[in-house]
Amino acid sequence: MSDDATRTDDQAAWWRSAVVYQIYPRSFADSDGDGIGDLGGITARLDHLQTLGVDVLWLSPVHRSPQADNGYDISDYQDIDPLFGDLAQLDALLDGVHERGIRLLMDLVVNHTSDEHPWFLESRSSRENPKRDWYVWRDARPGTTPGEPGAEPNNWGSFFSGPAWHLDERTGQYYLHLFDRKQPDLNWENPEVRAAVHEMMRWWLDRGVDGFRMDVINFISKVPGLPDAPTAPGQQHGNAFALFADGPRIHEFLAEMTREVFAGREGQFLTVGEMPGVTPEEAVRYTDPARGEVDMVFQFEHVSLDTDPLDKFAWRGVELVTLKRSLHRWQDALAERGWNSLYWNNHDQPRVVSRFGDDDPQWREASAKALGTVLHGLRGTPYVYQGEELGMTNFPFTSADQHRDVEAVNYHARVLEQGLDEEAALAGMARVGRDNARTPVQWDDSPHAGFTTGEPWLPVNPNHTWLNAAAQAEDPTSVLHHYRALIRLRHELAVLAEGRTTLLLPDDPTLWVYTREHAGERLLVAVNCGREPRELEVDDTWVGAGLVLGNLPGTPEVLGSAGLRLGGWDARMYLRR
Repeated sequence: MSDDATRTDDQAAWWRSAVVYQIYPRSFADSDGDGIGDLGGITARLDHLQTLGVDVLWLSPVHRSPQADNGYDISDYQDIDPLFGDLAQLDALLDGVHERGIRLLMDLVVNHTSDEHPWFLESRSSRENPKRDWYVWRDARPGTTPGEPGAEPNNWGSFFSGPAWHLDERTGQYYLHLFDRKQPDLNWENPEVRAAVHEMMRWWLDRGVDGFRMDVINFISKVPGLPDAPTAPGQQHGNAFALFADGPRIHEFLAEMTREVFAGREGQFLTVGEMPGVTPEEAVRYTDPARGEVDMVFQFEHVSLDTDPLDKFAWRGVELVTLKRSLHRWQDALAERGWNSLYWNNHDQPRVVSRFGDDDPQWREASAKALGTVLHGLRGTPYVYQGEELGMTNFPFTSADQHRDVEAVNYHARVLEQGLDEEAALAGMARVGRDNARTPVQWDDSPHAGFTTGEPWLPVNPNHTWLNAAAQAEDPTSVLHHYRALIRLRHELAVLAEGRTTLLLPDDPTLWVYTREHAGERLLVAVNCGREPRELEVDDTWVGAGLVLGNLPGTPEVLGSAGLRLGGWDARMYLRR
């Protein structure tokens, strides 16, 4: 690998102390009144993000797309969908963020394209087309007739329900789609595909973007032969995850990408690999600077603990002890080498206050601040998902027709088709469905929360009349103010960026306590993740430590010898130098 593409510690330092803010454009802010967020709306709200203090914006896809999966089905990688604006508005956004000292990441969705992408239109036009091998095509299973049940080339299932194969009537072959049938998988074994992706990435970097968040990037290398996957009793499709995640050539493909795209460029870019199912041990390999693959991973272990592995919408909850062990397992594994993303929310997850916190009006604000404190105190790069800095909650879904997300819509249809428990399905969809993250950002108490002057594409949460940015902007006790403080501390305290993490009281059911240590600085993070007050004893070395942040009024400024009495959802950081 070229030395020019290798990240040194000095070059990497900026993102170790940075905070990333994710924007889901469709739901952030609408500038033209059509009810769908757009680039103009984002540009108009940049002052909010500058005041918040974030360093990087990650922009979920705004590329041209049929919107089968809300933009994660791209039909033109080098154009903007008219829903969001045009390239001139993207350039204006770039200028606006750079003027404020903020970097911009584009979403790189290259495991698959839209079935309306010109590459796929050529590929499906005939078996002899030069781009036929740009996608994954296979004949029907031997001894079967194409189109009949069970004729698919293997037994893999789609993440969005049903088989992972769709029959193309024109050519009589099936194509692979790990997600929706309108999202055919690219064939990364073909060097022409990789070269085309690299060329597109260079085009965006030349335009001024500062890096990429790479969607399901660890899926691009499949096991040769695409064999059948093992099935569990009662399971319709095989569990093929091990056959396409972290595949045999994935490290080769990512190292090649770094050489071909980033070599010779200044070291200020950022690459984030979204990697479902990645283990901490594999994450060390992916993010080891010497290997030149990605700067950090975006993993899902901690947000997979409260659902059934075979049925995402079968919510089962999670105990705090299990959640703590998961996050701190990652802290320990990446303590010496590699880097992790820290997040509670994103466009695919329900709101953390409703999920791991307490969205009862009496406790919502304190629990939002407490969970923010836990996350931002850890080692790694924190991410804030739009509205998280306000403590936004899940939407009060009551019926299937309120959902827009293709994953939830397909799931509900399958439940009805198979005669399963619809009431349980609706409860699961309401609790963990992706639409919870996609309701419009709540800017003020106007009829559509200041998001749009039109009819929003997804209903605004009714609680926007009192839970909104305008109400919190000048309130020093607000969730927004607390997040500003957390982000400021990440910039100011080297111990937050570089310190080693040690978990205390790992088996306590409500207390989340850990320390950070670096270059003579020690930080104690103590959080009560429950309503009932708790007593916490601390050793004498912490006596006299000063409070750097608390979330409740009346918090002692200095840690005394008697220890701490933590109120409900009480969160504190104490610093000792």
